[in-house]
Amino acid sequence: MEVTVSIPDGFIPPFRSEDELAREMLEAYAIENYRQEKISLGRLAEILDLSIDQANALLKDRNVPNPYDKEDMERDLQTIELLFNK
Repeated sequence: MEVTVSIPDGFIPPFRSEDELAREMLEAYAIENYRQEKISLGRLAEILDLSIDQANALLKDRNVPNPYDKEDMERDLQTIELLFNK
């Protein structure tokens, strides 16, 4: 899907190309959807054509907290134990 957005000239930083601005808007859209837990990290990476490591670095640069908490880790460790004990 392609979406067109009109932005008043006064809001566009000088010396920004349309491609740079389009990328910034796509990143902002994807990051906000991730922040609201509407999309996963994997989906964010896919939308932005990044690896998972690059997506994590982008989120860290933008000070977006990682929703993965201690309870998530404990569940993952239990799952790993179940898989390896079969």
